[in-house]
Amino acid sequence: MNRHRASVRATWNGSVIAESDDTVVVEGNHYFSRSSIAAGSLLDSSTRSLCPWKGLASYHSVQVDGVVAADAAWYYPHPSPFARRVKGRVAFWNGVVVETVPPAPDQR
Repeated sequence: MNRHRASVRATWNGSVIAESDDTVVVEGNHYFSRSSIAAGSLLDSSTRSLCPWKGLASYHSVQVDGVVAADAAWYYPHPSPFARRVKGRVAFWNGVVVETVPPAPDQR
């Protein structure tokens, strides 16, 4: 588990739903702070899953312009002590594209 300091962007249905230069990477997934996620893009879901070392995950569906990616975001409301750095953070999958954003030419 490490912190990623380059800018990372998550997009769905042609829109940026999250962007941050401070994500936590676990098992190849970028976990974004909730403050970096676009308002109104996450819908509550009743889906849950269990990770043996991170704990019980909860899900959100992602919505942009009425198009929904079911259960495309997950988070750990009460992560195990081993995964405490993902608390308050959300990761994406299921069609949401997460990619590193190249720095602007004047920032290299």
